[in-house]
Amino acid sequence: MIDIKLLRDNPEAVRASQRARGEDEGIVDAVLAADERRRSSLTQFEQLRAEQKSVSKNVGQLMGRLGKATKAGEDVGSLEAEANAARSRAAELSDAVKSLETAAADSQVELDQLMRQIGNVVHPEVPAGGEDDYRVLEEVGQIPTFDFEPRDHVALLEGLGALDMARGAKVGGSRFYYLTGVGARLELGLLNMAIAQAVEHGFTPMITPTLVKPEVMAGAGFLDAHADEVYRLEADDLYLTGTSEVALAGYHADEIIDLSDGPKRYAGWSACYRREAGSYGKDTAGIIRVHQFHKVEMFSYCREEDAAAEHLRLLEMERAMLGKVELPYRVIDTAAGDLGGPASRKFDCEAWVPTQGRHRELTSTSNCTTFQARRLGTRERTDKGTRAVATLNGTLGTTRWIVAIVENHQQADGSVLVPTALQPFVGEEILRPVG
Repeated sequence: MIDIKLLRDNPEAVRASQRARGEDEGIVDAVLAADERRRSSLTQFEQLRAEQKSVSKNVGQLMGRLGKATKAGEDVGSLEAEANAARSRAAELSDAVKSLETAAADSQVELDQLMRQIGNVVHPEVPAGGEDDYRVLEEVGQIPTFDFEPRDHVALLEGLGALDMARGAKVGGSRFYYLTGVGARLELGLLNMAIAQAVEHGFTPMITPTLVKPEVMAGAGFLDAHADEVYRLEADDLYLTGTSEVALAGYHADEIIDLSDGPKRYAGWSACYRREAGSYGKDTAGIIRVHQFHKVEMFSYCREEDAAAEHLRLLEMERAMLGKVELPYRVIDTAAGDLGGPASRKFDCEAWVPTQGRHRELTSTSNCTTFQARRLGTRERTDKGTRAVATLNGTLGTTRWIVAIVENHQQADGSVLVPTALQPFVGEEILRPVG
């Protein structure tokens, strides 16, 4: 959730962000109007409540005087009339205060609902537009050439006895699979190498929950525009996460955390689940676009002013991993319309996939500034009180990497060379066809 103060003070910046995302900028005026109604209701409520307290106090005093006068045998007619009038006014104020309290609460609900329709304010350097409007920042490595017809990752992995798509579909349906033998070892090796690198750089490894409550899923920003991508267990009112980012975002929910020694950094290993709604006909073969996979995800909590530097740090972590698996790749600055709601800026690293003749995303790292923390109540203490922290995330390894690894390192006989840095984690220098 963006800062309401920013929207009040600089609504044009939010409108410009909405335009860059290709989304409705009219929502800004709707939010401002709702905010004004909420503040007006609160002001009236507080004024009447103050009057109610004053009148109630006066009623008490009048009743005390009336009691004393009655005991003394004095004429209490005028005093009794005054007390009755005060009681009547107190009753009127009580009804009015309750009504205004309800109106203020309703206004807050309306404002919250509208605010959740606005994505994070886009960083000024982010290119406007949609999925195809990214900016290439850098290209790294040499795209391989082959003196033979390269096999795609499905043919390679099946030849290695590493993948069983048919039985995956038999058991789970389309977009499910088994990684078998060296396929399982390859994934485990890759993810263990990612964890090792994360620990080396001060990240705390985490095995995270993959089922979370609605408020955590919503707080992380995954129930806004892309709710149809999420699996929901209706009987339990829980959601299956598509990334450990969600559980890590909720880890410090409703807490005041200490960042005096620098960012808090975590590396979450989890199974991930995505419905892939709307992807009918896309990447139906193989393990590029599947319903279940494993991933190691970095997650940082830091001060807002340190977020840009932390973002570059996460990108360098991803680049180091891609270097270890010896893949040619490019870094892109993702366009505003392809950011997702929580992100202010996102860098993707896309590896070359030979049989597709194009780059495919392997990692992304997002600077979510204070967007998630505001929703989840994660704050830090400062000299001026508490304030929301910044959150960032980035991928260090996932099942999809296997596609690029085997295709780029394949040999004419269908074997695959294991990248040098990965060999200790896989236990093999070369993966050979079976049978």
